[in-house]
Amino acid sequence: MHTDTERCVRAVRSKDARFDGWFFTAVLTTGIYCRPSCPVVPPKPENMVFHPSAAACQQAGFRACKRCRPDTSPGSPEWNQRADLVARAMRLIADGVVDREGVPGLAGRLGYSTRQVERQLLAELGAGPLALARAQRAQTARLLIETTALPMAQIAFAAGFASIRTFNDTVREVFALPPSELRARAPRRQGASTPGVLSLRLPFRAPLNPDNLFGHLAATAVPGVEEWRDGSYRRTLRLPYGHGIVALTPNPDHIACRLTLSDLRDLTVAISRCRRLLDLDADPVAIDDQLRTDPVLAPLVDKAPGRRVPRTVDETEFAVRAVLGQQVSTAAARTHAARLVTAHGEPVEDPEGGLTHLFPPPEALAALDPESLAMPRTRRTTFTTLVRRLADGDLRLGVESDWPQTRAQLLALPGFGPWTVDVIAMRALGDPDAFLPTDLGIRRAARELGLPSTPAALTARAAAWRPWRAYAVQYLWATDSHPINFLPV
Repeated sequence: MHTDTERCVRAVRSKDARFDGWFFTAVLTTGIYCRPSCPVVPPKPENMVFHPSAAACQQAGFRACKRCRPDTSPGSPEWNQRADLVARAMRLIADGVVDREGVPGLAGRLGYSTRQVERQLLAELGAGPLALARAQRAQTARLLIETTALPMAQIAFAAGFASIRTFNDTVREVFALPPSELRARAPRRQGASTPGVLSLRLPFRAPLNPDNLFGHLAATAVPGVEEWRDGSYRRTLRLPYGHGIVALTPNPDHIACRLTLSDLRDLTVAISRCRRLLDLDADPVAIDDQLRTDPVLAPLVDKAPGRRVPRTVDETEFAVRAVLGQQVSTAAARTHAARLVTAHGEPVEDPEGGLTHLFPPPEALAALDPESLAMPRTRRTTFTTLVRRLADGDLRLGVESDWPQTRAQLLALPGFGPWTVDVIAMRALGDPDAFLPTDLGIRRAARELGLPSTPAALTARAAAWRPWRAYAVQYLWATDSHPINFLPV
């Protein structure tokens, strides 16, 4: 979008928050860059230059606006609705791969050469993987500076910087302030903070309907791993350097996020996975506008706009749970998963007492005795084949997954039909166009709304909803009285 100057100027003049994260405005006369909704008086068009990323602005020598804080804007929805090289690379960078494995590690996961990855990122985003990761480190550093009392040296290494000097230089360059002054300017927090707990706000594009989002997560929560408590969805997280516990609370203008981490180096990854879980980088206006063109869906969208797709913080975990949920009720699927967690999950300590384990990884599940699984023999075969392929690395599910290729690999597994593959594509891989025409709830909704009820006919009718069929699924599911559709009381 940043190449469409006229459209960008209109967005800046109208202070349209919908475009925050889509592009950034660099002001030639002041040397700063802003989000489109910056509250200051817009500069003259001839003094505006538009960039596709904060990293590109920083590469061009601009510093972040202290008023609108563009480094904290929602991420571009482009990286969640595409599965090409650039989108997959951006999802991996957000997951901290460059900091942990370097650019060669990023390229290796994508199956391309380092040169090819750098060339494509530069062409589309105006910055290479190192610059994009550096911008992310700066944002993490600012978050720790402003929300914790940690010494600056600890913050530097927790944010991923190799040295304190690099940390100081980057913060000064990006924010035009030294770290100590950033902390001094931060708003004073009300009340005493709990040691080791980070409290932050996750921004999103309005509108956001929390009912099906948190309702689904709460209704399908696996005991010991997830729970709904005091208006918050809580769960354990398996992270690269350790583990964590997160509590996510819906608010009108943000999601309150409370994180407890065993290693602060996991902060960036934990935030990225929580945003992905709640689909916070979606563009609900564009999605709902497309779905409203169908006269059957329009009343559903108008009644409760802004539905998101509930996703996952761990793709392999969700795939296992999808198999456990084949042809059984939600309650039965939770029971099966809870047994696996108790027997094979890694115990963790929860200060609030409700959570007890991390969900077991594929390596632990591949070693279990199939006869201990209380399920039909054919489903045992499906389960053991999946976890063995995941443990061996023959099947990789992650933010870097190529959607068509992964679908084909899943369909080749015994016991994997269209429903299982599509629900994994929708909630684990993040495909916004995944569709479930064979799902019982979808077929029931179709009959009630006068839509075709056979899978083939419904799929043909749903072509008009592309590329947002996964969101149409949420609106169709919402016609039912199932607990997944309601925010828990």
